Amino acid sequence: MKNSITDSIKALPPLSKTIGEVNRIYADESSSIADMAKVIEEDPMIIANLLKAASSPLYGFSREIKNAAQAVNLFGISMTRSIALGNSVRKLLNVDMQPYGVTPERFAEISSMQATLVYNWYKKINKQKAETLYLAALLQETGKILIASDIIQEDEAYSFKSEVEISNNLAQLERSYVEVSASEVTALVFKYWNFDQDMIDMIKYADNPNAAADEIKEYAVALNIVKTIIPINKPLAEQAINFGLNLADKAGYNHEILEDSVDDLLDSL
Repeated sequence: MKNSITDSIKALPPLSKTIGEVNRIYADESSSIADMAKVIEEDPMIIANLLKAASSPLYGFSREIKNAAQAVNLFGISMTRSIALGNSVRKLLNVDMQPYGVTPERFAEISSMQATLVYNWYKKINKQKAETLYLAALLQETGKILIASDIIQEDEAYSFKSEVEISNNLAQLERSYVEVSASEVTALVFKYWNFDQDMIDMIKYADNPNAAADEIKEYAVALNIVKTIIPINKPLAEQAINFGLNLADKAGYNHEILEDSVDDLLDSL
């Protein structure tokens, strides 16, 4: 891995006090919806992002959400934490996704699409695993932000972007430029921020699930399938969907459950 990537990780600021409180409430089984709402009400940016998510067709809520308490009640503590954490992480990083050919807004949207797909797919398999995978999918592309920054600093944005446009293996392309994939960079970022080790590992091995420990492998496989179907350069393209469904078949998943979830996501867009 290039020293510049390592240096960028070491220079990252800590997560906010609010996120620390959000994580504390999530970890405390005696905490309530009201406890979570009270914490996020202190952070206007988190409230804005929650309300934006609640109004998104990706989530399919049928009524208008007007305040933090309503949003937390609908999303639940786990999903609220995921959305708050995802937006706070992107806020802390200097987001310029030019080398990947997308705007910061589109990058965030694609990350949300990955998270929505894995949640809607996996809640039909295991609700608890679905909530864990939601956060991992929402954040798994975070490393692309640091890679994009390095590519820009090295004045390689044009050549990298040209290759991104035609690539069917972004992890391999990333390694050819910065010696590490975005998933591996994301894992290092979250290790720096003291995330849960299981979360770090499932993201780290999302490009190579067979290398993951047995207790992590299922999560890494699911993340790999989702980002294959919704890659940043060709989200929900027919070829990408077919590649992802083939991966699911090989991993032993029910093909129809995933395909139905993909169709539902397409209908919501």
